[in-house]
Amino acid sequence: MRPQAHRVAILVYDGVKLLDVAGPADAFAEANRLGADYRITLLSPTGGNVTSSTGIRLAVDGPPATQPDPDTFLMPGGDIYPRTPVSPDVLEAVRDLAPRSQRVASICSGAFVLGAIGLLDGKRATTHWKITHELAARHPTTRVEPDAIYVRDGTLYTSAGVTAGIDLALALIEDDHGPDLSRNVARALVVYLQRAGGQSQFSAPLQGPPPRSPALRRVVDRVTADPAGNHTLGELAGHLHLSPRHLTRLFREELSTTPARYVESIRFDIAKALLDQGHTATRTAHLAGFPSYESMRRVFTRELSISPAAYQRRFNTAHRHTEPPTTNADIHEPDAKKAAPITDGRKEDARGEGEGSHRR
Repeated sequence: MRPQAHRVAILVYDGVKLLDVAGPADAFAEANRLGADYRITLLSPTGGNVTSSTGIRLAVDGPPATQPDPDTFLMPGGDIYPRTPVSPDVLEAVRDLAPRSQRVASICSGAFVLGAIGLLDGKRATTHWKITHELAARHPTTRVEPDAIYVRDGTLYTSAGVTAGIDLALALIEDDHGPDLSRNVARALVVYLQRAGGQSQFSAPLQGPPPRSPALRRVVDRVTADPAGNHTLGELAGHLHLSPRHLTRLFREELSTTPARYVESIRFDIAKALLDQGHTATRTAHLAGFPSYESMRRVFTRELSISPAAYQRRFNTAHRHTEPPTTNADIHEPDAKKAAPITDGRKEDARGEGEGSHRR
């Protein structure tokens, strides 16, 4: 029995990110090869052809008004968002397509386009890790999930950046046809059906906005300059000539975290950068200020759902590894000098405050 046709409308415009369009489109096309029936149309606000972010021209099927109601409407992103306002013709096209679509999805900065007409109000959403803070600032009623690869809230879907559009398409295919077909699509595209960890593993170290308070900026400078130093609550408060209670209040009011967790997050970011540069896991733990490799591994597992070694294999080179696998002897160096412990964190852990998501 032939499956029912499913119309997918993708709205494109000058400057659209090409992979935001091509990635999901290829996933749907591969699903068609395996038995689905997705009918993909490229639409532009005026119906004219557009030029993508790479300079490649995209042939368009027409304007939204000439097309039947879509089953799925995809809003791809572009580097122009969020630094420039969404053009009126794009907004008008979204206002036309979204209400008559059974489900609406955005890729990357396309979330800003949906947000501009109120589709994110009161919803959960995500976008590229670089601009999650901006999305949250512009849409205070939206619960932005910065680590998510994609988020579903009812019939609204939003995804992280660029290749996450493929993850989103696989999820949509699974919703329509079940896990077997989506798994076969993933295998054909040589991607994971569900990748390990969230998008924070892809973020550049120390990319979060600096604290507004001069005292907290001094904490960042001090810990970054000497991550292996003694950065307990008492030491930091004494260096800033503040009481421990006052410093703790500053962290809670501005960053919604504790001093120990913030110090740990800086060390975590430094560790990612060191692994990117090719340092061994044990050397990285020492240089980044963790008391031991095991304590660093626990943080990586909690924050990224992967080990430091797995993180390094993914991000330190584009070349395949041909050397023998790492042994336990390569990981553990009992003679290595240990960094100063995060004693403040251990005290807070006893009160249930030392664990949780890191700064961002």
